[in-house]
Amino acid sequence: MSVAIVTGASRGLGRALAGELAARGWDLVLSARGAAALEEAAAGLERGEGVRAVAVAGDVSSAAHRAALVAAARGLGGLDLLVNNAGVLGAEPLVPLAVQPAAGLREAFEVNVLGPLGLVQEALPLLRASSAGAVLNISSDAAVVPYATWGAYGATKAAVDLMSAVLAVEEPELRVWWADPGSMRTRMMAAAEPGEDLAGLPAPEEVAPALLRLHALDLPSGRYTAEGLAGSPTGGGTRR
Repeated sequence: MSVAIVTGASRGLGRALAGELAARGWDLVLSARGAAALEEAAAGLERGEGVRAVAVAGDVSSAAHRAALVAAARGLGGLDLLVNNAGVLGAEPLVPLAVQPAAGLREAFEVNVLGPLGLVQEALPLLRASSAGAVLNISSDAAVVPYATWGAYGATKAAVDLMSAVLAVEEPELRVWWADPGSMRTRMMAAAEPGEDLAGLPAPEEVAPALLRLHALDLPSGRYTAEGLAGSPTGGGTRR
């Protein structure tokens, strides 16, 4: 049985990815800050899909929490896929860099960059031991396009993109993907730009299957977009 860790799994894209993996028979370790919502998500997956889903509430910026996630995966038999999805905006709603709070930027780097790196470091022994170890880091269009007010969040995602590319070079036996899911109808998007009409955006459940084509097709390490993955037999994207 394959095992995945999914962070930010109580709602939004994380929960959608966890649901899609569970439907494919994966056992899961789920992480999020809110214990009640996370436990509800895990229980629902166990009832609905018959898989094992372990809820470990906490913040990915905490070394103790990251260690607990990897320990839970070890208890399920190992780790085949690490999904670094948890993230914060740095300010809600988003603001120009001229008034970006230093505390918010610091939190965004702690959660969006240092958290995923620390979890990769903690998980590497299990990922290396897997016959198909892989890391999926959730990126953003804001990592490569200079959108007004998205500077702080985009800077964290640009850092994750480069970190992912270096990891792919340093760990050639692993698959390392950094993927932009595109704009979605999520609570985070609503918090980022509360005046925007999100009705025309896809739900996370519509995006998750495209992102998981990375694993299903065993695509090479590289940067991908959900749009490219959905529309191309080989996934599109920039591959190394």
